[in-house]
Amino acid sequence: MITPRQILGTLSGGRVLDVATGSGGFIHFLIEGLNDFDEIIGIDTTDRGAAAFAAAFKDRPNIRFAQMDATHLDWPNASFDTVCIANSLHHLADLPRVLAELDRVLKSGGQFIVSEMYRDGQTAEQQTHVELHHWWVAVDTAQGITHHETYTREQLIAIIATLNLHPVTLTDVCDLSGDPKDPELIQELGGIIDRYLERAAGLPQAAAPQIAALQQRGEQLRQRVQTIGFHSATTVIAVGTKSATA
Repeated sequence: MITPRQILGTLSGGRVLDVATGSGGFIHFLIEGLNDFDEIIGIDTTDRGAAAFAAAFKDRPNIRFAQMDATHLDWPNASFDTVCIANSLHHLADLPRVLAELDRVLKSGGQFIVSEMYRDGQTAEQQTHVELHHWWVAVDTAQGITHHETYTREQLIAIIATLNLHPVTLTDVCDLSGDPKDPELIQELGGIIDRYLERAAGLPQAAAPQIAALQQRGEQLRQRVQTIGFHSATTVIAVGTKSATA
């Protein structure tokens, strides 16, 4: 499997902004991969992951969390040497606005990093991940939460092409090494399915047909997990340099 160091090891991060950071999952990838960095600021619209973020990086004073709307970043132009967004493009209500803000706060010659799973070209076990994810999208959407189905690889490349980056390197990251039917994994996924079934059951009774359809879909996916298994879908990681004329 390709390592973070192989993807990012030639880069000095400088001052880094990680958007939609959650509990800081992608920051671990940055720490492992970047040649060096001065500071990493992870931001998210809510503070749900703030406690886990603080615990994960309690010994690193140069890594901090801030609650902020990514459509209106609280920094002047050219404030960062590196900007990142991982596993979140499909969660954004206003994707063009967020990308424009990231471009605004990134210095000319700085690095723009995008990491996102895609839905096409997957193995059967990876397709389990895609179909689970799209079911989670359906439950979230029914509850009024902004969450979209994942993009195809071609769609992601088209999005990246709008960012005026040159050059851009694309790396597909795929790990099929684990047992797709590992009992602990099956148990963990079963718990996630149960939680989403509970959320579906909590929808207003006026949505009874929708509830029934979501529950049926969830149980079908539980069966798929048990019979086909699960591997994480392939991710494409784009690393591009902001043009001085952009």
